[in-house]
Amino acid sequence: MDKPNIGHHISKQFNTELEDTLNRVLAMGGLVEQQLDDGIKALIEGDAELGRLITTRDYKINALEVAIDEECTQIIARRQPTASDLRLIMSVIKTIADLERIGDEAERIGRMAVAFSQAEGSKKHFAGIESMGEQVKQMLHNALDAYARMDAEAAVDVWRQDRKVDTKYENITRQLITYMMEDPRSIPWVLDVLWSARALERIGDRARNICEYIIYFVKGKDVRHTSLEHMEKEVR
Repeated sequence: MDKPNIGHHISKQFNTELEDTLNRVLAMGGLVEQQLDDGIKALIEGDAELGRLITTRDYKINALEVAIDEECTQIIARRQPTASDLRLIMSVIKTIADLERIGDEAERIGRMAVAFSQAEGSKKHFAGIESMGEQVKQMLHNALDAYARMDAEAAVDVWRQDRKVDTKYENITRQLITYMMEDPRSIPWVLDVLWSARALERIGDRARNICEYIIYFVKGKDVRHTSLEHMEKEVR
C-alpha cells in the first residue's frame, strides 16, 4: 500500500510491521462489510438462516480486534513511535474499536432478521430500510477505501454522507411511529424495524468516526466534535 509517512524508516522491519498492521485493519474491515451486507439482506428478505449465520461469525471480528490491539501494543513497546508513527498507531487502535462496534450492530440486525422472519408484520416499510442500508453500506465502503489510501479529502466526503443517513433515519422513525399509533397491534414487529434502522444510523456514525481518525493521522488535527465546516478548513 502506498501511504503517506509509511516506508520511510531506517528499519525495514518497522516499515513491515506498520504495513502488516494496516493490512489487518483492512481485512477486519472487509469482514465487517460482509456482515453488514448479509445483515441487511437477511432483514429485507426475511432470511432467518442467514440472520443466525451472522450471529455465529461475529467472534471473528472480535478476535481480530484483540489481535490487532495486541500488535499495536507490541509496536509501541518495541519502537516507541513518535509524531506521525504514533498518530498512525492511535488511529489504528481507535479504528478497530469502531469496526468491532459496527460488527456488533450488524449482528444486532441479524438477530432482528430472525425475529422478524417469525412475525406477521408487513414489509411495506422495508423500502426505507433498504434504501438507508444501501447508503450506510456505501458510506462504510468509502470510509475503508479512504483509510486504505489515507485520503483526508475522501474522508471529508464520507463525513458529509452521514448527514443524508441521519435524515433518512429521522424520516423512517417518524413513519414507523405513525404506523404504530394507527395500528397498536403492529408495535412488536415495527419495533424490530425501528431498532434495525437505529443500528444502521449508528453504523453511519462509526464510519464517520473512522474518517476523523484518517484526518487526525494525515493532518495531525483532532477534528472530533467539530463542525463539517471546521473539518473542511483543516483538510485544505
